[in-house]
Amino acid sequence: MSDKNETCSKLLEMIEKRTARIGIIGLGYVGLPLGIHFGRKGFRVTGFDLDSRKIDKLLHGESYIKHIPAGAVKELIDAKQLDVTIDFSRLQETDCILICVPTPLTEKLEPDLSYLLNTTETIADNLRIGQLIVLESTTYPGTTREMLLPRLESNDMKVGRDFFLAFSPEREDPGNQKYTATNIPKVVGGITRSCLDVATAMYNAITRAVPVSSTQTAEMAKLLENTFRSVNIALVNELKILAHKMDIDLFEVIEAAATKPFGYTPFYPGPGLGGHCIPIDPFYLAWKAREYDFSTRFIQLAGEINISMPYYVIEKTMEALNKHRKSLNGSRILVLGVAYKKDVDDDRESPGYAIMKMLLGKGAAVHYNDPWIPKLHTTRKYSFQMESMPITPELLAEMDAVIIVTDHSDYHWDEIVEHSNLVIDTRNATKGIKENREKIVMA
Repeated sequence: MSDKNETCSKLLEMIEKRTARIGIIGLGYVGLPLGIHFGRKGFRVTGFDLDSRKIDKLLHGESYIKHIPAGAVKELIDAKQLDVTIDFSRLQETDCILICVPTPLTEKLEPDLSYLLNTTETIADNLRIGQLIVLESTTYPGTTREMLLPRLESNDMKVGRDFFLAFSPEREDPGNQKYTATNIPKVVGGITRSCLDVATAMYNAITRAVPVSSTQTAEMAKLLENTFRSVNIALVNELKILAHKMDIDLFEVIEAAATKPFGYTPFYPGPGLGGHCIPIDPFYLAWKAREYDFSTRFIQLAGEINISMPYYVIEKTMEALNKHRKSLNGSRILVLGVAYKKDVDDDRESPGYAIMKMLLGKGAAVHYNDPWIPKLHTTRKYSFQMESMPITPELLAEMDAVIIVTDHSDYHWDEIVEHSNLVIDTRNATKGIKENREKIVMA
């Protein structure tokens, strides 16, 4: 049964006519491309962020995310389709507010909702009748209803009558040229039927919305997507270790299995998980499950395996150096790639950082190269004061070992292998190299 009223009908009409102003809180890898897509579809967009440096760059038509061209930003800024600000009181000017803020884990692998709750309080302080609020940040089932709703209803505003609240998990894949916000379906769950109707209409304006029965269902769907990936990556990571012991090329095994046209999806091993979703999201579900006296053993085991992979890379590096009569302590190591995946400048949760920390802890002299990340910035976990070193034959020859962490397309693997003394390949990046195979160790 619909609870549609005049407020709902008015917002639906504004969305249909593209007169609704879209507000996006958090202009990172999710929020900025989302704002661009809404702008290109004819909506006026206001972006909000606490980082004044980001705001300044955008106002000057510049992009701080490499895979998002500056031209896309400048076009919308010049056309006044996109405006950006650090003034959160301007939330009152917007009709639809999308929350795209970080939801990381604490050191104890528990949800850290501080960014989200602070944002919600800010919205509550500026909430007016007729607005839609949508949470896109990944979180555990129940967050929208249990954490956001009470804070937003505290000002005598009633959900479904005065304002609308929904959850639609982000599905941004940085660097993916095939799938973007315009062709990736958006799962949508609303607190009430009118909340669902309004949110569905908004997302249908830029892509295809997939409405579900509740915000909890939408929240769970996102966690299923990424837990599915986490578990399967853990499986092939574990099999990689076994395959090495059995002297079997697991990548060849995966490619052979992938020829089966049904019942199989290929996943590939690596040095560990990275990014803003897969290393984090399954632990949100595992944490929430404990409220129900339920142990998610599969999820926990997958997490343990994936977290252990950087240690395996160090172990293989030590073994390889030992065969060359060298100790890791005192060895010069070049890490290739600190982005969590190829051809992006996103280093969140990158296994490269864990590997570098362990190398330094064991006395190695560590350098890195990443054409997408020229300088390492301080994060919640790490504080490396390093700049990317240009790859030259001389630099490679000076290194006792080169560890391939990220297989960027910019790298010329044949030249890297030719001039290196030892290559630890965690990505199967050197599979096409025929010469100097004796220098390569798969990890």
